Amino acid sequence: MAIDPKDLRRTVGRFVTGVTVIAADIEGSTRGMTANAFTSLSLDPPLLLFCVAKKAHLGQVIHMAGGFSVNILAHDQQDLSTYFAGGWKEPTPPPFSFEPWEGGPKLAGVSAALGCAVDTIHEGGDHFIVVGRVLALYQHEPAPAPLVFNAGRYAALAENA
Repeated sequence: MAIDPKDLRRTVGRFVTGVTVIAADIEGSTRGMTANAFTSLSLDPPLLLFCVAKKAHLGQVIHMAGGFSVNILAHDQQDLSTYFAGGWKEPTPPPFSFEPWEGGPKLAGVSAALGCAVDTIHEGGDHFIVVGRVLALYQHEPAPAPLVFNAGRYAALAENA
């Protein structure tokens, strides 16, 4: 039985994820994309991975990047997620800025970030699997509530009872 790609996406979309913006400097220009296909891979050595569609703007140039940042968004940064996902409909983008940082540009105001050097890039069907060696860490204190995504929409975590 063949798996319908749309059904696969809807089914996998039931897994609750955080929301990140991956950013890289490519030939002097900062490129960013929203991603929830991100995970820690190894503590020793410190590695993580994210997946990017080969047809995506960043996917077409990721082989040119020496490094990248993973910017973990807070609950009040939904506009940034929408913008970097390519779904922004307003004439001007939401306010944001990038700061130079080890690995790749860090998005100002995020909950947490990881700066990485590109370690390896693997083929993964219609995606690239980008493995990064973690070089730098950032955590906002106190930790804000995270921006989460489930079943095709943003969601909020319930407070502990």
